[in-house]
Amino acid sequence: MAKPTGGLTAWFGKGSKGDWVDIGAKKKNGKYQSCGRKSATKSKRKYPKCVPRSKARSMTATQIKSAVARKRSKAQGVGGKPTNIKTIVRKKKS
Repeated sequence: MAKPTGGLTAWFGKGSKGDWVDIGAKKKNGKYQSCGRKSATKSKRKYPKCVPRSKARSMTATQIKSAVARKRSKAQGVGGKPTNIKTIVRKKKS
């Protein structure tokens, strides 16, 4: 049987659309931890802000800090739905 190549396999697998990492939790060696956490109640880790690894590499430290702070400031899982925020906020031209 052939292995599926599209859909969620592409989204969460390795490659341009996949390989999601938590930009709010860097390891001591500077690499990013994989996205998610085992248990929300038992975990010491704060709520993850996940992006594809390629996006994480292209973000500045200020952009990462801003995205993580905005994600963690919102109530998570309201109504059983995940809370989404924009990763990069564009400033409005006045």
